[in-house]
Amino acid sequence: MTLLKKGLHFYLFGLIILTLGIALSVLSLLGTSPFDALLVGLFRTFGLTIGSWEIVVGTSMVIGNALLDKKRPEYFALITSFITGIGIDSWLFILEYIYIPHGLGGQIIYLLLGILLTGIGVAFYLQSEIAPNPMDRSMMILSNKLNWSVTKSRAIINVLLVIVAFLFGGAIGIGTLINAFVVGWIISFLLPWANKLRNASLHKTSLKRNEVQ
Repeated sequence: MTLLKKGLHFYLFGLIILTLGIALSVLSLLGTSPFDALLVGLFRTFGLTIGSWEIVVGTSMVIGNALLDKKRPEYFALITSFITGIGIDSWLFILEYIYIPHGLGGQIIYLLLGILLTGIGVAFYLQSEIAPNPMDRSMMILSNKLNWSVTKSRAIINVLLVIVAFLFGGAIGIGTLINAFVVGWIISFLLPWANKLRNASLHKTSLKRNEVQ
């Protein structure tokens, strides 16, 4: 019951939808988010899988965040990276058997669907209190340490990620630019709706518990 209160169902559903969106963006070949572009670049340079690099980079960020913040590592954040990594690889495996777009029309559809689902996934994921996202934690630490706004901190991190992704031959393209501007808007638009669903879910769970008692 405690996990349901913390939004476990929103956490898992959000990550499933988010990783589907990431996989669609990767297969569009038109560019992904800065962070995912880095993962693709590492995959192209060193091998392994894109999902494996999600886990490796996520773990590195958890350790880096702990050092910067001078606190113990947030071990629960590793759960998010682990589930996200498995989700990305699983969706890529499934989609490669269903359909891989070769024409521009199919690539655009995959990209737009990927961006939309990424926004939906994050909006639902944010309703949970299960495990922090290493990237978001880095953004907050940078903002607090340097007295920057959250927007500025995120922008700086994204620029650095794009530079590193470029050096490794990452998936940078028009989709990267669209991702940077559109996903945030989609998340902001859907957050109130997702929050209402969360509150309704909590209310329903509370009523059932009272009936049992």
